[in-house]
Amino acid sequence: MALVAVVSGSYLGYRQLSQPSCTGSVPLVVAAAPEIVEPIKAAADAKMSAGAGVDGRCLEVTVQAADPVEIAAAIATKHATTLTGVGQGSGATVLPDVWVPDSSTWLQRLEQAAPGFSPLNAASVATSPVVVAMPEPLAKTMVGWPDKKLQWSDLLAQMTSSDSPLKTGIVDPARDASGLSALLALGQASSGNGTANEAARVAVLRTLALNRSNLRADLVAKFPKSEDPAALANGVGLAALSEEDVIAYNATQPPVSLAALYVEPAAVALDYPFAVMPEADAVKGNAADLLFGELVSSPGYRDSLAKAGLRGSDGAAGGGFAAPTGAPSPEAIAASAPASSGGAAANGLDATAIGRALASWTAITSPGRMLVVFDVSGSMLSPVPTAGDKTRNEVMVEAAGRGLGLLDNEWWLGVWAFSTELDGQRDYRELVPIGQISKQRDALQASLGEVVPVENGATGLYDTVLASYLEVQEGYQADKVNSVVLFTDGQNEDANSISREELVAQLKDKADAKRPVRVILIGIGNEVNKEELETIAAAGGGGAFVAQDPARIDEIFLQAIASRAATVG
Repeated sequence: MALVAVVSGSYLGYRQLSQPSCTGSVPLVVAAAPEIVEPIKAAADAKMSAGAGVDGRCLEVTVQAADPVEIAAAIATKHATTLTGVGQGSGATVLPDVWVPDSSTWLQRLEQAAPGFSPLNAASVATSPVVVAMPEPLAKTMVGWPDKKLQWSDLLAQMTSSDSPLKTGIVDPARDASGLSALLALGQASSGNGTANEAARVAVLRTLALNRSNLRADLVAKFPKSEDPAALANGVGLAALSEEDVIAYNATQPPVSLAALYVEPAAVALDYPFAVMPEADAVKGNAADLLFGELVSSPGYRDSLAKAGLRGSDGAAGGGFAAPTGAPSPEAIAASAPASSGGAAANGLDATAIGRALASWTAITSPGRMLVVFDVSGSMLSPVPTAGDKTRNEVMVEAAGRGLGLLDNEWWLGVWAFSTELDGQRDYRELVPIGQISKQRDALQASLGEVVPVENGATGLYDTVLASYLEVQEGYQADKVNSVVLFTDGQNEDANSISREELVAQLKDKADAKRPVRVILIGIGNEVNKEELETIAAAGGGGAFVAQDPARIDEIFLQAIASRAATVG
């Protein structure tokens, strides 16, 4: 459906015909996160009423409320890509001239996925800290609010404790910037090496996944409706929201108000970037500059933000702002904004950190049916200087073991190894058949010990790709993403195998729209032929990833898992 059909509160700006200073019009369409629409409308109205124009033509602004995920999906689709957890756009969404999402993290994700997307300006026009919302009675008794300051590590312990009575909620971080901010903060709190840190990271992801919501309104509806102990126990007791969300909720005078906990170190704040779309011409760019100038310089705009429960880009609030108890200083809030809006980028936020967090989240929340295939040719014995001279095989197996730990019992998984003539005349050997993890987790873990390179073994890539594809297709499950994930550090070296052209042709011939299988190839080191992997993966409906530094296999493996979660056939 068209954007105008799915957005609310659409506002058509008008020309003041009595103004002699401009004639004609320069239309400018702004799509903004719903909570900031009214302040932007008021600023646009003020600018137009003053007769603002470009090259003698009157500024005419249309401001529309649009969920950031809808615009993000449309932009990604336009650039022939997808964002993890977002999916394809409707195809009918009309992109604006200016986009004001709630967070620069949307821009970072899009710029990472679509290098051709490069919006102009993108400076912040408002902020809202990301807080942990708790029903006030629980906040007082369980964390000592408002006197005690909470750390993310404290929250992590509370969430993962087996005897914790709190139900934790989150809006899907792949579709909500506040949820993503909390996920990043919790990930940082559980970072570090060692089994305990890894276990904590997996535990918190699974805890969050149990009570996730797709929409913010759905999550808010789960808060308790009375102070009765049973209601407090059954409702959501802890959730990541923006400060604005808490202010808006409490303004409705609910039976149980929410406390806003400003957990330290501060999570990445919502920063509302004013992003001029790359397609905007010079005239529209000048029109956008006029509106932006009004947003950053008008005292009236800051007061409008305050009425909407938002702060200025510097963290300071206008008149009438209903600051929650315990709110930090404006300087602290501004410092927690993403780097693209001029802040300090809390927790080292960048596109890689975002991608890794969302890939881990996808592995937990989107169970699939997957055959993992490991290269055990002799070259996998090569040392990796950046990993303490561990072999490529050791680095690969360790990464796979950590990835296995993320997958819950709803996954189906199998393991193969391949080289040349590994099982008689076959280049591949089954170590564990594809089955539900709940019934074979120990066997899967043990199979990693059998992934041992064959000295002088070559790489039988083509036959193995085809055989693994057919294996997954044969046992296809319609309620899951069915995929092959194959690791290799070289090119095909089996002179007796099918050719690359034959492999590509067979993959295309065997493709079945009713039983789609995604082939995902992970190249390790600098000896792989990236073009070859991409050609094969494209024929197999998947993608290719190359870790030129094998020490980065962890990150690449998670990207691969996330990439296969596009659609369920």
